[in-house]
Amino acid sequence: MNISQLLAPERIRLQPSVSSKKRALEIVGELLATALPEVSEARIFDALNQRERLGSTGLGQGVALPHGRLEGVDRPVGALLVLENPVEYEAIDHRPVDLIFALLVPAEATDEHLQILSTLAERFSDPGWVERIRAAQTTEEIFAAVDKPSPSFAA
Repeated sequence: MNISQLLAPERIRLQPSVSSKKRALEIVGELLATALPEVSEARIFDALNQRERLGSTGLGQGVALPHGRLEGVDRPVGALLVLENPVEYEAIDHRPVDLIFALLVPAEATDEHLQILSTLAERFSDPGWVERIRAAQTTEEIFAAVDKPSPSFAA
């Protein structure tokens, strides 16, 4: 799976600062809603927030993967928020988060949801790939980089 199939440049945002995890989830909800006009930002935020209540999706190393399954979503859709100033996220390593990749999938897509999450977690565990995303200066640079593994990554 290519991550660019989940994203579009308009669903990538370089954000200087966010005041909280809640605000970060609101922003990715806004971004996801641009691809899902039939689903409200509030429903998207609620789905992501409900999943966070089960346990933080902060993977560690400054990365979070909030996600959810939602009625009205007809295909997997992602959004990426890159923060200049990390936000507290209750991540597994207790470090703040500066990369937030949000994913929504159709309510019935359980297996596909898990497969996409696995791919994303694997990619975000590649330090070279993550550093290239962090170093990008524009949304277009990020979008161009998401499907290019670092030389150390065995895809």
